[in-house]
Amino acid sequence: MEAQTNQNYQSPIVTIDVVLLTLSDNGLQVALHQRKQSPYEHQLALPGGYIHTNEDESAEKAAFRVLNQKTGLIPRYLEQLKTYANTSRDPRGWSVSISHVALIPMSALKQAEKEVFQFFDVDNLPTMAFDHQLQIQDAVERVRNKSSYSTLPCWLLPELFTLTQLQQTYEKIFGESVSRGTFRSRLGIKVGDAIPGESADEAEILIATDQFKGGNQRPARLFKVNHLKLFKRACWS
Repeated sequence: MEAQTNQNYQSPIVTIDVVLLTLSDNGLQVALHQRKQSPYEHQLALPGGYIHTNEDESAEKAAFRVLNQKTGLIPRYLEQLKTYANTSRDPRGWSVSISHVALIPMSALKQAEKEVFQFFDVDNLPTMAFDHQLQIQDAVERVRNKSSYSTLPCWLLPELFTLTQLQQTYEKIFGESVSRGTFRSRLGIKVGDAIPGESADEAEILIATDQFKGGNQRPARLFKVNHLKLFKRACWS
């Protein structure tokens, strides 16, 4: 007897969710918005939406589109996080969410449409729709793990930044303050004045510019990142 091959199956719901992370003075924050439709109407949720099969060539491009529609911005950094799929995550039925994590500096988000998002401490999350709390927890774990050995936090900084700003960014992500010497040792940053155009670290990632940030004390040199890469000596924890 031949196996039946033409059974009709109901297609699952397939969506994109984006865990949008940024930094404030209080540390690492996640951007949430209030849903305007059911299910979970009026509850907090991640920005997301359906995949548009007629225009989205890939899940990544769908994530870029969704985030651009919500914020008017293109994230400097975005990567696929994980796929969440089961019968219980959405009351409408069998559901698949292809989740992504994006990093956008707070200064850029403030230029987006006002009052779109509310920002919450990633270690003190509110109640929210679907399985979005789990997605955020997984995204934060991913970002903190990668930040311990790479330049990932640099994408939450302005294009040009001081080494003090870089240190403060790492400290906010991990929720831990360290001395300047300890920080520079962990990332393999050289001691001494940097020369414009040359790298300030052993992995040749942080490039010194000829620009400075003024202040009440000695002006601080501004640096830039030439690419996302691994620090040779990085070990935050």
